[in-house]
Amino acid sequence: MSPLRPSPHPPGAVLRVATYNIHKGVRGVGPAKRLEIHNLQMGVAALDADLVCLQEVRLFHHREAAQFDRTWFGWPEKGQAEFLAPEGYEVAYRTNAVTKGGEHGNALLSRWPIGDIGHHDVSDHAFEQRGLLHVPVHWQGTVVHVVVAHFGLIHSSRVRQVDRLAAFVRDHVPEGTPLLVAGDFNDWGERLDAAMHMHDLRRASPPHGRARAPTFPSRLPVFALDRVYTRGLRCTGVQVPRGPSWARMSDHLPLLVELALE
Repeated sequence: MSPLRPSPHPPGAVLRVATYNIHKGVRGVGPAKRLEIHNLQMGVAALDADLVCLQEVRLFHHREAAQFDRTWFGWPEKGQAEFLAPEGYEVAYRTNAVTKGGEHGNALLSRWPIGDIGHHDVSDHAFEQRGLLHVPVHWQGTVVHVVVAHFGLIHSSRVRQVDRLAAFVRDHVPEGTPLLVAGDFNDWGERLDAAMHMHDLRRASPPHGRARAPTFPSRLPVFALDRVYTRGLRCTGVQVPRGPSWARMSDHLPLLVELALE
């Protein structure tokens, strides 16, 4: 696993945020299907992030649990969010999609205390179940509102989901408070930034740096599907860990950003 660049900031000066689509902790198909959740546990710890925003996280899946019980490590007895959380982190999880044999959703792992956990359905049609996970985080005397998102595969659906996100923020996030929205936006054509900007949300990018940070596909990243959008926070650094270990764990790479209060 390739080492991450150390933060140039003293501890607590910035909020270190990762977003990561973990592909339900499993890779491959058929006989080549393998369990990666144990490697992902080490990967999440290596990120050393204050907040880890996760998508495609399973609480349970009966068929895969039975299949991987025969392996050396086996399917975790805990839900994947609880299993991945480093020691001392608080965990928030809500289901987005119920499927045959199981379910999956969004999660937040937080080094800092969290408040009441909220969930909002933003599904645009019957074939894709999508949701927003909302968690207030108490950081350095400030409440930062965190929304973990996983948007749809169709552009028109994503545009409507931006509008539903904005309506949710108006109703549930006090005006003027710091906000970050992190997740997998499935925005292959780089077309959502303008829609997010209309609602005062800007993609996290370092000063004088490139906004794009490709994370997909993990073996040869070309598309910047995983992002963090902010309000009331400024970005001081962005990195995407790469290498064979990261490439095997999920079809996405994690995105890691450092944020400071404006």
